Amino acid sequence: MLNKTRLLTPGPTPLPERVRLALARDMIHHRKGEFSAIMGRVQEKLRRLFGTEGPVLPLSCSGTGAMTAAVYSLFDPGDRVLVVEGGKFGERWRSIAASRGLEVTSLQVPWGEAVRPEDVAAALEADPALRGVLIQSCETSTGVLHPVREVAERMAGREALLVVDGISAVGISPCPMDDWKIDCLLTGSQKGLMLPPGLALLALSPRAWKRAEATRPGCFYFDLPRERDNVLKGQTLFTTPVNLIVGLDASLDILLENGLEAVYAKQWALTMLVRAGARAMGLAPFAGEHFAWGLTSVLLPEGVPGGEVLRVAHTDYGVCMAGGQDRLKGRIVRIGHMGWVDWADALAGLYALDRGLMATGGYSAARDYLETAMAAYRAALETGPGIVPPRAEVRS
Repeated sequence: MLNKTRLLTPGPTPLPERVRLALARDMIHHRKGEFSAIMGRVQEKLRRLFGTEGPVLPLSCSGTGAMTAAVYSLFDPGDRVLVVEGGKFGERWRSIAASRGLEVTSLQVPWGEAVRPEDVAAALEADPALRGVLIQSCETSTGVLHPVREVAERMAGREALLVVDGISAVGISPCPMDDWKIDCLLTGSQKGLMLPPGLALLALSPRAWKRAEATRPGCFYFDLPRERDNVLKGQTLFTTPVNLIVGLDASLDILLENGLEAVYAKQWALTMLVRAGARAMGLAPFAGEHFAWGLTSVLLPEGVPGGEVLRVAHTDYGVCMAGGQDRLKGRIVRIGHMGWVDWADALAGLYALDRGLMATGGYSAARDYLETAMAAYRAALETGPGIVPPRAEVRS
């Protein structure tokens, strides 16, 4: 059977036609005025996206590169940091910090749960020498959304910097950097920004810039003060991924033309659609009260082979989704619904999951789960997530 292919992974995500056309434009030179003009436009839009008055640095790397740049630019070997560790990407923070020679205190959080802000505060109280807190906004491996705003409130008045991995959150769920007092916010191109992989973005608060200026750069490539100086001139420190910046110019137009509130309303509604549909299928979302807005992790029935479910969904129904990592391998399916994904794509994902489960046994076909999912979507658009105006639908 010939099916339209639908990419419903937690990244990379589908590319809008406007972005694809922008990526296909002829090459221009990254040190000339034509490119500097594009960078100027992009900077203004990035500041709106990040919710910051400071510069947002484009880096030629993946999101992990931006995580590395943050750690190596804000902390010296021997500094003590707290890592919130509730999944594979919390573990990545720990590994990067260890590679820099930092002394790491891990705040262990059960996979599928969010960190408690009071636990972060208690850890900081127990060790006033901690120089930073490293946390995910969205822990992509589990589908959990950590309460970053509340963590930031508990950190007010302390020396420790709040460094946030927003790779699966920026452009997906709210994380206004300046309002929430985030010291470092970073993201990658292949998630909510609707671009190919290869570009990362990072912004610092004024006090984080002071720290970066006083820290000896940990590597030649990631030198954030020098990168900032070049961005302010409409350039980058090293060779620029020109086409990705041109594509970013187009993708930011899509995100901002109806306002970020509309983007968040759509993302919230898609999340409600998938979670309600999964429950109607008799499945449990893996993340409980604190769940991501750009992906939903669904726990599979005991004994069902997750890899085979994904294979059937992709091969027979054209829907590409992701499985679990590490201890969750074969146990969950991660359905991505961030960026250029709409309600029809999300319904197709639920249908393909249902068919994959039927093909692998241990599961009886659910009824009316698609109708339940759409009812939840419509209701979510009516009420909103509580931080955006109702009826702010965006059709992607």
